[in-house]
Amino acid sequence: MRSPVVRLSPAGLYIPAADLHIDPWGASSRAIITHGHADHARGTARQMLSAPSGVPILKTRLGERAEVEGLPWGERRRVGDAILSLHPAGHILGSAQVRIEVGGEVWVVTGDCKTQADPSAEPFEPVRAHTLISECTFGLPVYRWPDPEAVVDEILDWWQACAAEGVTALLGVYALGKAQRVLAHLASRTDAFPGPILLHGAVDALMPAYREAGTAFPPTERALQDTVRAAAGTALVLAPPSAVGTPWARKLEPLSLGVASGWMMLRGTRRRRGADRGFVLSDHLDWPALLSIVETSEATTVGLTHGATGPAARYLAEVRGLETFEIATRFTGESDEGDGELATERSEAEGVDR
Repeated sequence: MRSPVVRLSPAGLYIPAADLHIDPWGASSRAIITHGHADHARGTARQMLSAPSGVPILKTRLGERAEVEGLPWGERRRVGDAILSLHPAGHILGSAQVRIEVGGEVWVVTGDCKTQADPSAEPFEPVRAHTLISECTFGLPVYRWPDPEAVVDEILDWWQACAAEGVTALLGVYALGKAQRVLAHLASRTDAFPGPILLHGAVDALMPAYREAGTAFPPTERALQDTVRAAAGTALVLAPPSAVGTPWARKLEPLSLGVASGWMMLRGTRRRRGADRGFVLSDHLDWPALLSIVETSEATTVGLTHGATGPAARYLAEVRGLETFEIATRFTGESDEGDGELATERSEAEGVDR
């Protein structure tokens, strides 16, 4: 039996032929970092490869001294006995799938990914493989995402209703990816804005990387004491979920709380988060998209990681006739409590905006 091209090591996913890890959660000398979310970019690797548009994000997250090299999309690089290349995953700006070829056998690791349209991220690129390792965060048939443009219409309607009542609209969004996606979708709707858009410091700190990549955004301001006071009752404020309920958020009262997440499809989750409004907007695959990327990859073997891996693996094996396996992980994806962003956001939620 041939050794797997990618296997699970104590530090995370490992490519023996290249002697490097993918998004390691333990110490590693060399690694590919698929994207900048805190559960994938832990700073545990000494030398890192990422997509070029992901480098500024990783530098912001890990510090300017982090040793990160950009590998252009689709460029093949031999590392040891493996040929590696990166391909857009569609999750957030700079998120990458990793293609690994060893002795003619091709494996693809998707990292976090999505196929829905997103004006703030490079679109997902189907990649053929013998073995596909995919995220499975929302790997159940109940998860089927609505049109994102329609969801942004709902956000705009809610904001307008809040302003009509003199209430600030506070939208809980992850500081990296979700916030920029909402803003990019809103960029063509500025005529309908009832007030300004204010950004929590954790969101604002990540905007330069997106602007550098050419993403179009509506005008925004940082949510400082004077800007909050001037826009009271008319503003849309974007902040990480970890900022909700903090002294910072209480300065926005009276407010209405909205949350944008794939979990908002479940009413119980919205109640637990105390949200007035829930908007179904996810940066991960829904069920139809998971099945689609498996089909377009033409893989005969599929590994699934984080999320509802068991039911999805059984479906792919019993209905689609594929060989499947599950991979334990420390990646959290878009968890019920928040995604891997929260480790970073909790440290930034207090005291950043005076």
